[in-house]
Amino acid sequence: MIWESFGAAALGLVLAWAAVHSLADRLPSARAVYLTGVLGALFGAFLTHSALGPGHGVATLIGAVSVGAVTLSLLIRPRGRRLTRSAAAQ
Repeated sequence: MIWESFGAAALGLVLAWAAVHSLADRLPSARAVYLTGVLGALFGAFLTHSALGPGHGVATLIGAVSVGAVTLSLLIRPRGRRLTRSAAAQ
């Protein structure tokens, strides 16, 4: 389990690094992105390990990357346009 945790944290860090370098203009600060990537991957590893049990190391890492990617996608802001109030809300 400890190696799965280290692997998940490393994969979350790599995933966050890729997000920062490819979507830097649409994400908040790099510190928040790295923290979200690592914590999302660790939560994904915990969730997958709890569901599948011991002995499924590769599947646990796949679950870690999946949940890490989903949590990082929640940080992405809309591209270039500012959100305005609709006419009905005014």
